Formats: sequence, structure tokens, C-alpha cells
Amino acid sequence: MGKTNNKKHFFFFGFSLLLLLIGVTISLYFWQIRLQKPVKVNMGQHQHTANAVSSEGSHDHPNDGVSCEKIVDKETSAPIRKFELTAARTTVKLDNGKTVEAWTFNDMSPGPELRVQQGDRVVVTLHNKDIAEGVTIHWHGVKVPCSQDGIAGVTQESIMPGNQFTYTFTASEPGTYWYHSHQMSSIQVQKGLLGSFIVEPRTSSIPLSTATEISAIFQQLNSAMLLNGSASGLNLAGKAGDYERLRLINAGNDTINISVDGAPFQVIAMDGHDLHETGKLDGVTIPIGAGQRYDLLVQLPEHNKVVIRNDLDKSLSITFGSGTDPEPSGGREMFSFVNYGSPLPNDPLNKLTVDKQFELRLGRSLFVSSINNHSFHEIPPMNVKEGDRVLITITNEGGGDHPFHIHGHTFRVWSKNGVLLKGSPVYLDTLLTKKGETYEVYLVADNPGLWMAHCHNLQHASMGMSMMLNYEGITTPFRVGTNSGNLPDL
Repeated sequence: MGKTNNKKHFFFFGFSLLLLLIGVTISLYFWQIRLQKPVKVNMGQHQHTANAVSSEGSHDHPNDGVSCEKIVDKETSAPIRKFELTAARTTVKLDNGKTVEAWTFNDMSPGPELRVQQGDRVVVTLHNKDIAEGVTIHWHGVKVPCSQDGIAGVTQESIMPGNQFTYTFTASEPGTYWYHSHQMSSIQVQKGLLGSFIVEPRTSSIPLSTATEISAIFQQLNSAMLLNGSASGLNLAGKAGDYERLRLINAGNDTINISVDGAPFQVIAMDGHDLHETGKLDGVTIPIGAGQRYDLLVQLPEHNKVVIRNDLDKSLSITFGSGTDPEPSGGREMFSFVNYGSPLPNDPLNKLTVDKQFELRLGRSLFVSSINNHSFHEIPPMNVKEGDRVLITITNEGGGDHPFHIHGHTFRVWSKNGVLLKGSPVYLDTLLTKKGETYEVYLVADNPGLWMAHCHNLQHASMGMSMMLNYEGITTPFRVGTNSGNLPDL
């Protein structure tokens, strides 16, 4: 019997190894096809209309065809916030005593939290000490000019060791954001090149102005899941009656299901954008997709702690106050934004007009991720011109959760599975989609450039679920491919 079992185990192991080798071979084949010839993202051959690139608004560029690298924010008299970040290979010692070989910003992972105020002019100089593959910084969810988006091969060259690049943009919209390298992003983010970016509003309403605030960034550092760089969770002080604002950031690849135990809470913002007149929730689980951010508000009760738990690592909880540990409530009811909060008076949702429509079908087989059955640069781009009102239908046809992220824009969620949103308007830059779900999202093409649109499970993006949203008349001198060294979503 023992020999029979050993044969079965050997057969299973051999079969699994064969599948792995086949998968690696196929993946390398697709990458070879993709990267043997450099790919250039170029809209210059399209007919350019008079308004395709306008000098009006916050960007300073001419009215004819223009290179992405020339589109920059106008200089203003706003306060300037300067930061220096150095990317380097580092050995990080975790609070559980283990060490991890990581790639870091300023010898930290996550990198330092960058916190500014709305309207500030942000100047960040990125130095590459010794990351041989090169690095960039993408400002996830932040509306920046095309030249500052940090996409190797599209908006800039990858920054090689000994070199630097200075990012300059205006922090125009308050909210919870984050930053990460977009050179070999599926590898570099997991190795630690990420951090939180918070834009504070110039004014804040009660009780938000009196709330204690914490940013909590979940990441997968190689094989370790961490919360603000900790492997053992966060224990925070607090007294009864205190308001606590949690800025939750999912910088990993997997959806995180969050439960708040011990007190009712509100979701006050998603992806940095406030929700309107939201009510209190209790026993409701919040699914946060890869790349998404949720801001929660909770008031600490009299006799027990408040514990924020997640389903991926039970040890990584956030605990406020003292007293009795509350019972876990995860897995009861899942949060839905379809009817959460109150609609705006005279909301124009039903009167929105559409100039362009696109349909995106997200799918994934064992080794390839696709949009409309194509992968990478074989996916036709969404071509728009400035001022277009764009409706995009996104359907998850399978292969796991697909949190779909569009660079350079905020879109409004119009409907889910054919049902118009009935509560607060929901504005996102990353939309979590699950198998069988269909969403309609609406955006205004108001930020000329060449913009990536991809699944923010970065493993899926590296397998092909990555495309472009391109404006007419915008070009780039950069190229993607092994010859150039620019590999934004490897």
C-alpha cells in the first residue's frame, strides 16, 4: 500500500511539475513575442482636431500634436512640498525578528508616507542607487499630467542606477492614494517599492476635523504579508468617544475582506473620493480590491475594543482602545455601494450624454490574461479626444477578481449588472470586478495623454491584461521592450 501511495505522490508531483514547466514555457514565449520588437505607443498618426490638446486648465501645452513628456503642470505660486526618495536593495528586519531581502524607498518598505495639502505643488526627486532593472514612480489614483505618470516606456525612460528623475505635479484632489514603481511592476511592488500618498483637504468637516487618523497600507513583501511594515498588526491607543479615521490601502494583488468589530462604522470615501451622506454599518464586510482605498470612520465605544480584521492574515489586525475583545463578524453581509449613501439633489446621472463607448471583457486562462480575447499591445486601445464623454462597459468573464485601474482619470460608476446606482455617487480609479459582474463606468476625457488601463492584480497585468487609453494627437518618444529596458508591467 505504501509503495502505491508513493507512486501516486510521485505521479502527482511529476504532473504538477510538467504543468509548471509548460506554463513557464508559454509565458516566456508570449513575452519573447512581445519584447523582441520594441513597442511604441504613438497616437501621432491619427487625425488631430483643434481641441484635442488644449492649453486651458491646469496643463501647459500647445494646440497641435505634442509629446507626452511635454505635457506638464503650469507653475503656480502654491506652496511647494519637496521630497527625496532613494530606491535601493535593502535587508529589512521585520518586527517578528525575521529578515527580508527587499527593494525599498529610503531603506523602508513601505516607503515613507508622503503627506501634502490640497493645492500644494509636489516635487519628488527619485534616485536609483542600485536597482539594476531600473525604477519609476507611478502616483496611483492621483490626477497628474501625462509626463509625470511614471510608466517606463510610455511617459519616461526607466531610471537606471546612478540616475534620478524629478516628478512635479499639483495635488489638486484631496484623498487617500499611494505610489509604486511601474517598471516591472508585478515584481518591484512585491519586492517593496511602494508607499502611501495622502492629500489633506484645506478644510475639513466635523467630526472628520477632530478624528485621529491612521493610514494602513497592506502589502505582500515577497512571501510576507505586512501592515505598515509590521508582521504582527497595530495596537493603537484611544478612548471612548474618540473618532478614528482609517485610510485603508490595498497594495497587494489579492482582494482583502475587512471587518470592523466592536462598533458601527461608516465608509466615508472610496479611492480618495468622498461619499455623500453615508449611514452607519454593522457586521458588514468591506471587500477592498488590489489598488483600491477605503476611508472608514468609527467612534470608539465605552466598554470594548474596536478591532479591524482581514481575511488574508488573521494576525494583521488593527486594534483601538482597551477592554473586551469583540467577536469576529466577518463573512456576514458584503458591502455594496449600489444603494449606499444618499443621491445628490438634481444628480445628472440619468441625463449624461455619451460620445464614445467601449466594451472590455476581462478573462484569464491558466497562463494568459486577456481583454477582449487579446493580450498586451494586441489589445486595440481606447482612442478618445479631449472633451469626449466616454462610457466603458467592463465584464469579468472569469479567472479570479479583476480590479480594473485606469491611469490619469477618475470615473463614475454608472451601473452594476444593469442596475443604476441608487445611493451616493461613486467615483473611482480602480474598480473591483468579480466573475460574472458587469459594470458601466463613465469618464470625461479631460486629461490628454497616453494612459495605461489594466488589472491591478499585477500578476494578471504581467500575463496580458493591460491596454491603453490614448488621446488623439499625443505621441511618445519612448519604447517598451527588452532593447529599451522599459518593461512597465512585467
